[in-house]
Amino acid sequence: MISGFAVAIAVCALAVAVWSFVLVAVNRPPTRSLLFGLAGVEALLAVQVVISVVLLIAGERPGSMLTFLAYLVGALLVLPLGTVWALAERTRSSTAVLGVACITVPVLILRMYQVWEGASA
Repeated sequence: MISGFAVAIAVCALAVAVWSFVLVAVNRPPTRSLLFGLAGVEALLAVQVVISVVLLIAGERPGSMLTFLAYLVGALLVLPLGTVWALAERTRSSTAVLGVACITVPVLILRMYQVWEGASA
């Protein structure tokens, strides 16, 4: 993994999470601009998948391949699943669901990075 890119994903996801919780505080359902922010973070996650696949093809290996791939897929799926849940009922609570999904992304990215670096330790 590229550590700088992982940090960029985490920072962007946290920024969108803050945005979500501000909307929760003012009692707003998910807005179109929030959904665009989520799409941007999801695009960064898709790039992370490409980077990971390229590094794996180049011969680099994480400490545990299965664990790394589980976190990679989980990180890629958490925002779309949260969005589907949030759009099923557009309320203040659904905006909070998106915020929690966004907070989950940096945790998954951190774990992916730790598993990847486990091969170096």
